[in-house]
Amino acid sequence: MPQDWKDLLKNKFGDELATLPPEPQPEAPAARFRKQRLVVTIDRRRRAGKQVTLVSGFDGDDEALEALAKALKTRLGVGGSAKDGEILIQGDVRDKVVSILTEMGHQAKRGN
Repeated sequence: MPQDWKDLLKNKFGDELATLPPEPQPEAPAARFRKQRLVVTIDRRRRAGKQVTLVSGFDGDDEALEALAKALKTRLGVGGSAKDGEILIQGDVRDKVVSILTEMGHQAKRGN
């Protein structure tokens, strides 16, 4: 029967590996930021005619903003960015963004 890597290390180095602390589990993206009141709008200005979905009203640190933006971009399968308390998502996906934010527990409303 094949041994897993932990058994092989235990055979080679003894029980001293058993005293190592457990590996930290990554924090879920939804747990990184507190619940917010967010406004989801469409923006066409200053973007060469391209449409972007703009999520504004975020109040928190830059890490939490980046985590929320990454979660949205991953769920939608689109690009975007996060800066100055706003998240820009490529394309007109307001309805999808509002539903995802609501699933995450945020109070999101659709603007214009």
